[in-house]
Amino acid sequence: MKAVILAGGYGTRISEESQFKPKPMLEIGEHPILWHIMKGYSFFGIKDFIICAGYKQHVIKEWFADYFLHTSDVTFDFEQDNKIIYHDKHAEKWRVTVVDTGLNTMTGGRVKRIQKYVGNEPFYLTYGDAVSNVNINDLTRFHFQHGKCMTITAVSLAQQKGVLDIDENGSVISFREKDNIDGALINGGFMVCNPEIFNYLDDDKTILEQGPMHQLVAEHEMKSYYHTGFWQCMDTKREKDKLEALWASDNAPWKLWEN
Repeated sequence: MKAVILAGGYGTRISEESQFKPKPMLEIGEHPILWHIMKGYSFFGIKDFIICAGYKQHVIKEWFADYFLHTSDVTFDFEQDNKIIYHDKHAEKWRVTVVDTGLNTMTGGRVKRIQKYVGNEPFYLTYGDAVSNVNINDLTRFHFQHGKCMTITAVSLAQQKGVLDIDENGSVISFREKDNIDGALINGGFMVCNPEIFNYLDDDKTILEQGPMHQLVAEHEMKSYYHTGFWQCMDTKREKDKLEALWASDNAPWKLWEN
């Protein structure tokens, strides 16, 4: 199965950094968050990727074009017609298709545009700005067991403020720090789609999370896989700093490839 990654938006909520490059190319440690997401999938044997690019799509293409060079020792032999010899190659054995899906195309439209690269088979679909330790093998088994068109991974979005426990009379029983159990369940990405999903996508104006998903729900064609482990998006500078700190401390829960 191929993994499709949505990486074409403007990233306006973290514009202090995304003004220079697409949000999926913002780095955690020495690598873009897009690389971290792909490494996570690769841990479970998924190595064929389709990147739905848009805003500053050339940055993504250039990064992958140079990736093999940057992850190898290199000899530049100017005596042999400018021959380049690669040594100790460390690049992953990935197949990456970067598709310019348009500057202002909505999420559903971006997926529609890459239909020819997916073919008539199920595929993974996720956003290019969140990392997780979700078990892709378990997610895949769950999807094929229920036989519906789409599976989304549900995660708990923690509250950003302290939490008040109040009794029926309005008295404050306790004031405590936020906890994951206090948050609402949201779609954390890491979705699995059957090829029939393309029947729900019309054009570049189609927003996946609106019409198509609502229709799937109405037709009982969507299931949710509840993930209780780590999940974190990178919508803001604060969230980026949190991920940076986890990575720098060598305590990144999404780093499955070395755990």
